[in-house]
Amino acid sequence: MAASSKATAFLALGAFVVVLMAAGEASAAVTCGQVGSSLAPCIPYATGKSATLSQGCCSGMKSLNAMARTSADRQAVCRCLKSLAGSVKSVDLGVVAGAPAKCGVSVPFPISMSTDCNK
Repeated sequence: MAASSKATAFLALGAFVVVLMAAGEASAAVTCGQVGSSLAPCIPYATGKSATLSQGCCSGMKSLNAMARTSADRQAVCRCLKSLAGSVKSVDLGVVAGAPAKCGVSVPFPISMSTDCNK
């Protein structure tokens, strides 16, 4: 898979996180380490190495959602996901798009590759 495809695929995994957070303004408190740690359990499912979502993946999504309350936090999460994108191979975007609903996380917008981290 080409580097740009990997980046795009990993961005999709994080896009749902960015769009489902509550509105608000403040300085970003979410670190890239927290983003990576929260979503790492989702990688086997997103890459097809596991047929089911782990409890750890769902817990990570919910935890990241709770951490990223402000617009600055959501933007930081988005940027971190973009920077981490090259480390994930063979992500299935169709699987990624359905993951939030399977974990009971409501996403008010479709997961999109065109997510702008500045919005």
